[in-house]
Amino acid sequence: MQNGIGSRLRLAGVATVLMFAGQASAIAAPAASPVTREAVAGISLSEWTARWWRWADEQRVAPYLDPDGRLCELGQEGPVWNLAGTNGRFQPRRQCVVPEGRHLLLPIINMASYQTGEDVSCEELHAGAAINNDYLLSAVVLLDGQPLGDMRLHRVKSEGCFRMDPDDDDSRLAAADGYWLMLKPLTPGRHTVSVGANYGAPEGGAYSQMRQTFEYVLHVGGRTQITFVTPMMVEASAP
Repeated sequence: MQNGIGSRLRLAGVATVLMFAGQASAIAAPAASPVTREAVAGISLSEWTARWWRWADEQRVAPYLDPDGRLCELGQEGPVWNLAGTNGRFQPRRQCVVPEGRHLLLPIINMASYQTGEDVSCEELHAGAAINNDYLLSAVVLLDGQPLGDMRLHRVKSEGCFRMDPDDDDSRLAAADGYWLMLKPLTPGRHTVSVGANYGAPEGGAYSQMRQTFEYVLHVGGRTQITFVTPMMVEASAP
């Protein structure tokens, strides 16, 4: 009897340990990452960054000069909503209303190199775009106050070179290089995206010591409104 009871107790103990282990695994399981490197609408991340540069170039006002979010809606179309960095000379806090269901393309710190003459090769354009990105000193991105990991893992280079006007074979060629995040569509409501990054290229050329600091307050699906309801007073009448 003792052996039988002991066997049952040991089995019950094992079952209990497995049950708690399962609960611990469920508790410890990390939340799904809000970042993706997968193609969006069949288009690669590299190609989306090329489209970002075209978008920034064709607006009447450069989106990266936006002081407060007033330019958020310029030229936005399709499944990806473009966010903008800065020129490194100011630190904006932008408020934007973003449609629900859009991916968000975030430039952390990056460069593009443009063709100035037909004798400039695609290889030279890539070298020009890479020169500062080879010397990233630091980069931090917070989504709703939570860090999104090591930004050095999110370097994106253009695939070959691209035309600034995809419909014009004579438009200038460009190459892009830098650090980007493609964020999955955020849940409806208010979110913050904070970015801080800087280069430290020893040559001291253009933008070699650039510092990038900006923040977005994103209202996904529309601004949240708080409505105060005044309770109605109902008079009671005697039966």
